[in-house]
Amino acid sequence: MRLGMTNNRAVLIVEGRAIDIETRSDNQFSTDPMKLYEHWDNFGEWARQQTLNGDEPTLTNADLQCPVPHPRAVYGIGLNYKDHAEEAGLEMPKQPMVFTKFPSCIAGPTAEIPLTSNRVDWEAELVVVIGRGGSDIAESDAMSHVAGYSVGQDISDRRQQFADRPPQFNLGKSATNYGPIGPVVVTTDAFDDPDALPLSCEIDGEEVQSSTTANLIFSVTELVSFLSKWTELMPGDVIFTGTPAGVGSVRDPRRYLIEGEVITTTIPGIGTLTNKCVAK
Repeated sequence: MRLGMTNNRAVLIVEGRAIDIETRSDNQFSTDPMKLYEHWDNFGEWARQQTLNGDEPTLTNADLQCPVPHPRAVYGIGLNYKDHAEEAGLEMPKQPMVFTKFPSCIAGPTAEIPLTSNRVDWEAELVVVIGRGGSDIAESDAMSHVAGYSVGQDISDRRQQFADRPPQFNLGKSATNYGPIGPVVVTTDAFDDPDALPLSCEIDGEEVQSSTTANLIFSVTELVSFLSKWTELMPGDVIFTGTPAGVGSVRDPRRYLIEGEVITTTIPGIGTLTNKCVAK
């Protein structure tokens, strides 16, 4: 199942066509995707029964908005790929390194990225969207709390992040549009192996990151369980699960985003983010 939003209305996407959820359900379900996550089990059961009638409009990436527009909480996980920890010269963490992004940074799949300094970096990530909330979730039950997966970019202003000691993650990762997500949320049953999804990032067509979520140090089930032991997860919460090697700040020479460059972030089976960098 593929859930998207276009023209501020939640839609099911089937074979590239949009089924308007409120209209098809006779107002049983909302136009607001955040309301759908609150009733995810019932909505999912209904959604899987829907088929095309033939009069649904076709969609392109340019038509799609963020499928999780107003999450209550946005969690990030640092150093969750071995190769990223190694390139940063840091030891692998013994437990998930959790930070947060302010929900106001969340943006759509084609949102422009305003450069807040000359040290803004890219981080391609798999994003987990919570459906059924909960606390103290067992790893064995974690996936039943996941609505689906999306593509994300954890855009990071390294100047702000490392302005002092200790580093301060939240502000530098929470500027306007520094959390693009999309183009859709896809349920995990759509993948042959939801634990091994290819993930890549290009800057102006040059590949800068390429990995697979099979290389996560802490898996999706581990992350959901770990977070839920400290804080109650709520429907529509999102988890940026970490980025692989290839970020600009640890390259030699270092490389940062420049006005006019286009960041292309892809997970096959979910889709692509296309975000242009602009002056602030």
